[in-house]
Amino acid sequence: MDDPQVHYLPLTPGFFSILVFLALALVILIQLRILRYAYMRLGVGPGVALLLLFGSLIGSYFNLPITVLPGPPVRSGQIVDFFGMRYVVPFVVSPSTILAVNVGGAVIPTLMSAYLVLRYQLWPRAAIAVAVIAFIVHSTATPVAGIGIAVPVFVPVVATAILALVLSREYAAPLAYIGGSMGTLIGADIFNLDKIGSLGAPIASIGGAGTFDGIFLTGILAVLLAGLASPSRLRPAS
Repeated sequence: MDDPQVHYLPLTPGFFSILVFLALALVILIQLRILRYAYMRLGVGPGVALLLLFGSLIGSYFNLPITVLPGPPVRSGQIVDFFGMRYVVPFVVSPSTILAVNVGGAVIPTLMSAYLVLRYQLWPRAAIAVAVIAFIVHSTATPVAGIGIAVPVFVPVVATAILALVLSREYAAPLAYIGGSMGTLIGADIFNLDKIGSLGAPIASIGGAGTFDGIFLTGILAVLLAGLASPSRLRPAS
């Protein structure tokens, strides 16, 4: 449980660099004030948004071990291709699967989602968004030996964009973040916990490899949807 290799990048350096590039592109747009009001309508200032953005990237390296799952001998130290993405199977000396929670892909999105629900009192619409995205993601999630549960990267992104705008144009941005991140976590990882132990993955990280890319891109989507929202700033709950 204390093995240092429990911390690792969920994607290969090449694919992880793409996410870093997207984050840097947002930084440039923010500095040019193109996305300034979009972030304000999301409910956080540009500085906090950048902290969350890069906190998610850096946090994706860290996994918090929860327990050990019994199962077959693990696969270790490999690269697994799935739906155009290349995921890292860390080299871990362990006879079974370590179940962990990813900081960047689970802890930070959960805290941010809770904040947005409370700030805008989006309980009914947020519940609908999470339930629908969880169903869609669960139906497309695939058990991958050595990795755990993987989801085609653009499934939660596209589904979330459409659903958030249908539920509320004004609150499309926070609903996209809540539905996309929590729906992916629940539909892909939580609903498939019973399958993880049989996949021979050295580390099964909730919100990590297999789902982190989709969750991170959903966060960027929320910012872009904010730019399409109502011209006025969102009204927090009184």
